[in-house]
Amino acid sequence: MQHRSVADVMTHEVIRVAPDTGFRGILALLTEFDITAVPVVDGDDRPIGIVSEADLLRTQAAQDDPASLLAEPAAGDGRQAVTAGELMTSPAISTSPGTSVVSAARLMNRHHVKRLPVVDDDGRLVGMVSRSDLLRVFLRDDHSIRSEIVEDVLAQVTGVSPAEIGVEVDQGRVMLSGTIAAPYLVPIVLRLCRSVDGVVSVTDRLECTAD
Repeated sequence: MQHRSVADVMTHEVIRVAPDTGFRGILALLTEFDITAVPVVDGDDRPIGIVSEADLLRTQAAQDDPASLLAEPAAGDGRQAVTAGELMTSPAISTSPGTSVVSAARLMNRHHVKRLPVVDDDGRLVGMVSRSDLLRVFLRDDHSIRSEIVEDVLAQVTGVSPAEIGVEVDQGRVMLSGTIAAPYLVPIVLRLCRSVDGVVSVTDRLECTAD
């Protein structure tokens, strides 16, 4: 049993910009391709940062607003960021195509980012993976989830008989019933079932035949 990899869910055709791409050029690309961020790459197509709508918005927020009744001072040190190299969040936290969707999700969570450039062994950009891409594994159909649990989980655990365990899956929610030989096997089976891509929850209604 293996988790899906980043390569299974990532976007392969990636819009990217150079460090000297201007503010309007970045905004035009975001608008044209209906995306919220672009990676910034160097001359060898290696990601060095990410420019997002949030980065562009910070530039807008730093402008003076004569119409403001409160006349708040502009944020920042007075210098205007106008190119991708100045606007980007750097360094770019990246991943590889072979990384599991679980590891990628943990990487996003640890660094508080919404997307990851995907790079090959030479560090060159080959894709992008977003939070919504990773969440697509939860759209797996219930039949596929059940088949994986029966064939790749229950059938592979020594001491467990798949014929004695009922597996029901409804919208990713798994319910296990029936009998299992030894109590120590229950947490093992539950943990493995929870690790199947697409599983939202696991309900344990198993009974043990041995004390």
